[in-house]
Amino acid sequence: MKYIITKDMSQAQRLAAIRKASAKFNAKVKRSPRVKDYTTKEKDVVDESVNINAWTDGSKYLDEHYGDRVRETNAYESEWN
Repeated sequence: MKYIITKDMSQAQRLAAIRKASAKFNAKVKRSPRVKDYTTKEKDVVDESVNINAWTDGSKYLDEHYGDRVRETNAYESEWN
């Protein structure tokens, strides 16, 4: 393994090595056909009125995964209310 930065380098030498490595990496990324820019202004807009993390069909989920337990709990709670 080849190290770009060593212990005995000065700060200026380290920064120069980092700049050289980043230029090499950026050139590689630019010529790579697999790297595409998928960012668009439409995708970057955040609609704060819609919560993308909200579960929209909670009753269906509960019935599918916890069916009998949910029905029993609802029946028990309805006795107290």
